[in-house]
Amino acid sequence: MAQPLNFVLNVPETPEDHGSQEPSPCDESEVHDSFHQLIQEQSQWVAEEGLELQQREPGAGGQETSGSGQQALPGPEDGLMHSTATLRILASMPSRTIGRSRGAVICQYYNRSVRLRRRVSRPELKGVGRSARPSLRLYDLELDPAALQEEEKRFLLVKELQGLPVAQRDHMLRGMPLGLAEKRCLREESQTPTGKQRGRQGPRGLFPCCGRLRDACVLALHSLGLGLLAGLHALRPWRYALKQIGGQFGSSVLSYFLFLKTLLAFNALLLLPLLAFIVGVQAAFPPPAPLGSARSFTGLELLTGGGRFTHTVMYYGYYSNSTLNQPCAPPPAGGQCSREAAGLPYSMPLAYLFTVGLAFFITCITLVYSMSRSFGESYRVGSTSGVHAVTVFCSWDHKVTQRRASRLQHDNIRTHLKELLAEWQRRRGSQSACGRLRRGAMRGLVWLLSLGTTLGCTVAVYAFSELMIKSPVSAEQEGALLALPVVVGLLNLGAPYLFRCLAALERHDSPVLEVYVAVCRNLILKMVILGILCYHWLGRRVGTLKDQCWENFVGQELYRLVVLDFIFVLLDTLFGELVWRLISEKQLKRREKPEFDIAGNVLELIYGQTLTWLGVVFTPLLPAIQIVKLLLVFYVKKTSLMANCQAPRRPWLASHMSTVFVSLLCFPSFLGAALFLCFAVWRVKPSSTCGPFRSLDSMYEAGKVWVRHLEEAGPRVSWLPWVHRYLVENTFPVYLVSALLLAVIYLHIQVVKGQRRVICLLKEQISNEGEDKVFLINKLHSVYERKERSRRGEVW
Repeated sequence: MAQPLNFVLNVPETPEDHGSQEPSPCDESEVHDSFHQLIQEQSQWVAEEGLELQQREPGAGGQETSGSGQQALPGPEDGLMHSTATLRILASMPSRTIGRSRGAVICQYYNRSVRLRRRVSRPELKGVGRSARPSLRLYDLELDPAALQEEEKRFLLVKELQGLPVAQRDHMLRGMPLGLAEKRCLREESQTPTGKQRGRQGPRGLFPCCGRLRDACVLALHSLGLGLLAGLHALRPWRYALKQIGGQFGSSVLSYFLFLKTLLAFNALLLLPLLAFIVGVQAAFPPPAPLGSARSFTGLELLTGGGRFTHTVMYYGYYSNSTLNQPCAPPPAGGQCSREAAGLPYSMPLAYLFTVGLAFFITCITLVYSMSRSFGESYRVGSTSGVHAVTVFCSWDHKVTQRRASRLQHDNIRTHLKELLAEWQRRRGSQSACGRLRRGAMRGLVWLLSLGTTLGCTVAVYAFSELMIKSPVSAEQEGALLALPVVVGLLNLGAPYLFRCLAALERHDSPVLEVYVAVCRNLILKMVILGILCYHWLGRRVGTLKDQCWENFVGQELYRLVVLDFIFVLLDTLFGELVWRLISEKQLKRREKPEFDIAGNVLELIYGQTLTWLGVVFTPLLPAIQIVKLLLVFYVKKTSLMANCQAPRRPWLASHMSTVFVSLLCFPSFLGAALFLCFAVWRVKPSSTCGPFRSLDSMYEAGKVWVRHLEEAGPRVSWLPWVHRYLVENTFPVYLVSALLLAVIYLHIQVVKGQRRVICLLKEQISNEGEDKVFLINKLHSVYERKERSRRGEVW
């Protein structure tokens, strides 16, 4: 067998070496020459080893082919023993010689550096007289070519550094592979006399005391800024909690909190244009308050949303239907502003319509981008055959030094291994045909019961809404307005528990499938209830509230639903997790805690976000209320999870869970809210007593009125009516854009399919290449065995 090269740094020390400094590797030409020489030596050695494949003379290698020369190398199937020549060929492969070449290069460079250090060192001055020592030292420095070359290079480097700006000079010195003392010397030598004098006096010609005071102030301000940034960083609810949740409860529970974080970002993105172009502008130019609008604050408004909150920027009815800025003052003698003086005024109806449309468009683009990115991250084409070994040997971060962080990373790795092993065991499980048929029948029955429960809840909501229409509530009885939201909240709270009891009869083998089924049932329930409520608002309430501001009523209904949804979430957390844990530990004497209901909690988030999107037109500040609600829910759920819940009994890997949640948020939730608002904008007549569209037949007519004003404004803005006429009112561009979008999506799907097919072919080719290598090694082994047997026969 070919013996690997051993590079031992055996460089004996000499008395001349003590006290001398090792020169830095600045001569790159010699280093590259040594690399080239060493590569040639390695190539020649490999070529000499390749001569072992030729026919050798009898008796030339008797020692090598003996029993002791055979070494065990596990074969592909039957674990054959390879000969010494075969092992030499394997040892000469590039993948096995690259490490030795690197080691040889490093060691040879080190030996050359040591020899250069010995050559340029000064001779001993023991036998030299005192009067001759200075001249000998000077003589030695002048005659040594290496020292002169080193000094010349140093001088050129200093000259080059002097020609650079201070910042670039410091950056270059910082990146040089030199010691700190050497860098400090180079920095001092490269400073110009003016810079040195300025350094003594301080920046801008100040004295040293003033310079130190200024530096202290700068450092104090810098420390204060870093402290403020650290404080803002600590205020984020997901700073440390997400890692802790993922380490203790796994990726399944972590997906809920990641989804909550995503909803926070969506609401913040929706709130910013509303605050900038609607709420802020109307607050700067408040309309005159109507008579009898000043009411005392009773505290019930926090639940009902009415009372003192009715005539505020929170609701649609507060906003005016006129221009908020006057481009010019009317003449004293009467008359109108001239066309030259009149510009484009800030029309509140137009700003209201376009801002809401722009906010929804930005949300749609962001949502589609998030969904596509989530699909790209979760549905990657890759093999999971070695993921267990990668997790065991490559998951630890060696930069972690704190005990708390190391414990957290340890929990993360352990939980991830549990999920991987549980997923592997579920894939290996099998089930008989009779068992599958029995479970299929049971699941069908459970689905029928779940759909019946959903139908009963829908009928109950419809009947109660009709009852509320037939018996209207007066303005003094604001508490009675909470009846319909309370009924809806109770149904949304109780039906998921019934679904969980029915799901226990199904006995799903996969926890992922169990969560998906629960999500589908809860989603159907909540979407049907919201559909009944939308019909109740736009189909029934608009007709009964003719002389009133029905937009304010719809906004208050949505506000009450959001607030009561938060209250029922708190009640669910209190009685469903805390009280159940106390009963289980105190009364039942069990150590088992309840598990975190991922499906129910995620559907609560989607339901609340749908309410927010439905109420943007009628309550512009509803996204701000949703942000506060999500922050409180995050802290409440995180505290309850750590104190009252346990990790899932059956660990499972939530690789596609975030993608499913974002997809559900996009298609049933956002698409349904967009259809509801489009119907309200295009088909429903606004109230004639309040709001920015009180004098129009529909909210969409505000755009037509704006176009007519633009046509009268002059030729400077004549292109805007053309854009509105041919790109907004005309349906052909909409169909064209839709067709192009569908074509792009289809082409993208085909490209992804082609890439997957190519990846599968490449994997198959890699597998065939491995089999070819195993086949060739076995053939070489058999050939050398025959040659060894024939050689032994000739010798015998």
